[in-house]
Amino acid sequence: QVQLVESGGGLVQPGGSLRLSCAASGYTFSDYAMTWYRQTPGKGREPVATISPTGVSTNYADSVKGRFTISRDNAKNTAYLQMSSLKPEDTAVYYCGVLGNWGPGTQVTVSA
Repeated sequence: QVQLVESGGGLVQPGGSLRLSCAASGYTFSDYAMTWYRQTPGKGREPVATISPTGVSTNYADSVKGRFTISRDNAKNTAYLQMSSLKPEDTAVYYCGVLGNWGPGTQVTVSA
């Protein structure tokens, strides 16, 4: 039973930073890649960043490349998304996902 819980969202000004966390349980965390997604009414759910099981490889959507950093701590069964230089277009509900599962999400709002 995969369980994912996101945290760390909030309100931030354009240009600001935010760090999201994803606490995982119910599976062998270090055996699977983890992906952060975000969802807006206009664009639906889109992948933002992916990290390989051991953290040696990462991939990013072009829209966030150079601004966001995905990481993981396998000892803590936790994945992270460090977001910097935030833009209003980054406003969305952010989810972590693995094995066809995702958590309840955490709201990120970028506004002045």
